[in-house]
Amino acid sequence: MKRTKYILFGFLMSVIVLSCKEKVPQDSNKLKSASWEEIEENAEGTTVNFMMWQGSTAINDYINNYVVPSVKKKFNIDLQISGGQGPEIVQLVMGEKQADIEQGQVDMVWINGETFFQLRKIEGLWGPFVGLLPNASLINFEDSYISTDFQQAVNGMEAPWSVNQFAIVYDSEKLPSPPKSIPELEKFLREHPGTFTISNDFTGMTLLKSFMAELGGGPNALNGSFDEEKYNQLSEKLWSFINNNKQYFWKEGSTFPKEQSKMNQLYANGELLIAYGFSEGGIEDKVLTGLYPKSTKGYAWENGTIRNSNYLGILHNAPQKAGAMQVINFLLSPEAQLKKADANGMDSNTVLSMDKLEPEWKEKFLDARKRQYGPTLKQLEVNAIEEPAPEYMIRLYEDFRKRVIEN
Repeated sequence: MKRTKYILFGFLMSVIVLSCKEKVPQDSNKLKSASWEEIEENAEGTTVNFMMWQGSTAINDYINNYVVPSVKKKFNIDLQISGGQGPEIVQLVMGEKQADIEQGQVDMVWINGETFFQLRKIEGLWGPFVGLLPNASLINFEDSYISTDFQQAVNGMEAPWSVNQFAIVYDSEKLPSPPKSIPELEKFLREHPGTFTISNDFTGMTLLKSFMAELGGGPNALNGSFDEEKYNQLSEKLWSFINNNKQYFWKEGSTFPKEQSKMNQLYANGELLIAYGFSEGGIEDKVLTGLYPKSTKGYAWENGTIRNSNYLGILHNAPQKAGAMQVINFLLSPEAQLKKADANGMDSNTVLSMDKLEPEWKEKFLDARKRQYGPTLKQLEVNAIEEPAPEYMIRLYEDFRKRVIEN
């Protein structure tokens, strides 16, 4: 009996100790009017769960080997990473809402565009919080590519993390004059059958949005709110173009890569002559790791390619909102943004305005290691077009499956 009492006492003590180690969730409304010092005090010692896309070795290395140890050392925050993007995040939030879960599994998420739209629609995000972050003062919110996400005003509900532009990728030795318009692409397809495809994911659908803008007559053709009539008219032209040339696609259009990473592999092994993607094509790390040949180059479509920002949000039922704000504020710091801009690392464009930085940091950014292979954001900006409203992306996913894959 005495032994049982000791065991029970030990168990209760361990529960108490564990409870003391983990800070209790904060009052959401009080946090919105708290000083930064109070937020820092609440954040110290918390465990913050971050759900993000983990499909890039360079990004994973930056997060796991730089951000995680940095926030532990500076703020005593344990940053836990879990894999998931758009649909998984929305499903998680919807599931927790249906189950009335007040303290969710995830605190902060990496999102943009249609995920932001869907989370706002179900009131899945907490905020506005960006104005509470000290480092937000270093961002130029007058830049519409930062303050507007897929034609939606950000309004402090998500913090910009990176800005980038979509680019077409090609091997300049194998293809000296790549296509830059839909008529040129049609000619290319017939002359080089089996060397082009459309990935059935975010990347492929973004390419299709650029095509729709061209079919609409110019780079601004899809600006403004979603227009059902315009979508039906332009998408009809798009499906007609693709299906009329489908036999010249990779595998004669009988199948399409599910993900960009598969398409990148096909380009790397020479099956495809053209690939594409955000981050100005994401060429640098693939050349440096030997996946792509050094003759790989990137360019923007003549009518333009999509330029946008990606963001960090806090979920409505995040248990550790103060901890999430501390982590996001660190990710927006000159130190973390400079590390992220390293061309031999994550190679990501900063969202910080050079005009708002201290001279010392401005100099460091100007001296940062530059790309050797991929184009810069500056080189592509003359062909930049805005992200259309999120409904275009949602409809393209559905109709690409129905009108092309299953056709």
